Amino acid sequence: MERLHFQGAAGAIDDYLEYRRIVGEDDGGKLFTPEEYEAYKKNVLPMRTQNRLFVSWRSPTGIDCKLVGPETPCFCTHRYKQHKTDFKELPADRPILLPCKVSKCPCKSYHFVPLNGSQPIRCRCKHFADDHNVTGSYICTKCSNCSGFHSSFTCGCSQPAYTHDTIVETKEERQALGKPVGQDVPYAAMGGLTGFSSLAEGYMRLDDSGIGAPSRGFLETPDDGGSHPFLRAYGPTSSNNKDPPDGNQVVSTMRRSEEEDMAFFEKRYQERLKKEKEQKKQSSKTTKTQRP
Repeated sequence: MERLHFQGAAGAIDDYLEYRRIVGEDDGGKLFTPEEYEAYKKNVLPMRTQNRLFVSWRSPTGIDCKLVGPETPCFCTHRYKQHKTDFKELPADRPILLPCKVSKCPCKSYHFVPLNGSQPIRCRCKHFADDHNVTGSYICTKCSNCSGFHSSFTCGCSQPAYTHDTIVETKEERQALGKPVGQDVPYAAMGGLTGFSSLAEGYMRLDDSGIGAPSRGFLETPDDGGSHPFLRAYGPTSSNNKDPPDGNQVVSTMRRSEEEDMAFFEKRYQERLKKEKEQKKQSSKTTKTQRP
């Protein structure tokens, strides 16, 4: 009986998580009835599959350094899921505005602001992002010298934060750029998330939304192996020889490399023995001079 009860509870938890991912905060904190839930899904799910918007924080080099998800905070401090993300018809104007739905919040569109690790970044006026207005030029509310939020924080892509833009684009626009779009999902405010790799920073993400996979030429480029004997064994025998070494060349290189390594370690060992002998001689001389 306890096992059956546990399975029922687990199933109820899964159903609630599914409900929360689909509904988000559209229920106003009061759960929909089963009838209301079904009506909500019939109304909203077609919009999300047809008119999904992908949101990213893009560098001038084209890398999506940050793919925005439901919990990603905006400049106004509210989450992406608290902004308007569902559209019956996609707006014709660009950029697409995603206003905040929180009561009395003046935010007119979602605007991503990065973090330095887990810490907020500062403007050049030395104040944090939440010390600035969330509309217009994002002028600081704590000083009169700020002309708008402008941070010198450098992203992992090596570009400063102020050169990045918050991009809101449709599925077709993203596909035209060769960016991944993933599968159609019924969940609310998915933004640019298409999989687990979307959680990584752009300079570490080896897909078309990040830095991209290494080229074939890079992967096949021989290494000079200066850092390890094993790598040296498979390194090029000549800078002018572009052909990969055959089996005999590899074995010959390995032997030569091993001989060089053994000679190096043997030399160090002999130097150590010599130093120990000199120390013993010096110690014995000192002991003789101290005897009466």
